[in-house]
Amino acid sequence: MIAVVAERAQDETRVAATPETVKKLTKLGARMRVESGAGVRASISDADYAAAGAEVGDLPSTVKDADWVLGVRGPAVLDLAGAKQGAKVAAIFDPFREKHTVEAYAKAGFEALSMDFMPRITRAQSMDVLSSQSNLAGYKAVLVAANLYGRAFPMMMTAAGTITAAKAFIMGVGVAGLQAIATARRLGAQVSATDVRSATKEQIQSLGAKPIFVESVEGIEGEGSGGYATEMSEEYQKAQAELVSSHIAKQDIVITTALIPGRAAPRLISDAQIATMRAGSVIFDLAVAQGGNVEGSVPDQVVEKHGVKIVGYSNTPAHLPADASALLARNFFNFLSAFWDADRNEVVLDEEIGDAIRLTQGGKVVNERLLG
Repeated sequence: MIAVVAERAQDETRVAATPETVKKLTKLGARMRVESGAGVRASISDADYAAAGAEVGDLPSTVKDADWVLGVRGPAVLDLAGAKQGAKVAAIFDPFREKHTVEAYAKAGFEALSMDFMPRITRAQSMDVLSSQSNLAGYKAVLVAANLYGRAFPMMMTAAGTITAAKAFIMGVGVAGLQAIATARRLGAQVSATDVRSATKEQIQSLGAKPIFVESVEGIEGEGSGGYATEMSEEYQKAQAELVSSHIAKQDIVITTALIPGRAAPRLISDAQIATMRAGSVIFDLAVAQGGNVEGSVPDQVVEKHGVKIVGYSNTPAHLPADASALLARNFFNFLSAFWDADRNEVVLDEEIGDAIRLTQGGKVVNERLLG
């Protein structure tokens, strides 16, 4: 039996299953229960879930005797009262920042499976919640910046004169950064981008943007651990800061996306650099919830410094709840269906993926990334 719970966090509008995935899981042989109101903020009614084959009820009846519990964020242990001993809970746990939640799961005897620890391997691409949500985040960041920007994005030739195209600079070319490049290009901006991984230069060019790279100091040739960038040498950081300072002063829109798993977000833009930008420019800090790439950025607030607007959401994908939920729910379905054992009518995880995402088991914290 698989239970889908409603999210308690005020800023969380997403849901871990949609009628589409409920129907698919039911066809596999799963019994589905959905907490009443779970999909309301994603424009999904209880009737939609019931029509797809789910039992809809309050929280206690939803989790009672559940083998699996699905949530966007890790549900509080108290909300799982009544679930089977050792029940598996799949969610985005954010384990490095939410260690107390992980410890609580171990103490309670639940098996926490962190979808945000999904290994970046070919067969797990369709299960990768970070990629699906980052894609939407990069798109939304550009739209928000465009809305705050007091000028047009594309070049416009009118009888009254010509409006020059906005200049957009994307810092960090992961999934979010690539989508930000594509979105800014579609809106008509002149786009440039940078990354510490020199291998991303071709990706930037393939999207029609101009790569801005430090040439005098060697960067990372390929991907860092798990597909993420790693911290750079002090020499490289200094050279990059100098390059960015000269480039950022000419930009109208800057989107920062740099994150390092398990650590505070690296500082990419200082107050002094902000001061060089022209009044009316906009910076969107996608890493604001992890400490921020931009000096002075505050989650869920528009801060104005030196005439420049700085904005960043603590949960950017949640500002696109319907599409974010649809993609997230498919990630969960792809994960569960990949390991569905039809003979036993249950999910049987393999070692490679199971060990990578399993945080707790048998009353202990077992994930190597947390124990190291």
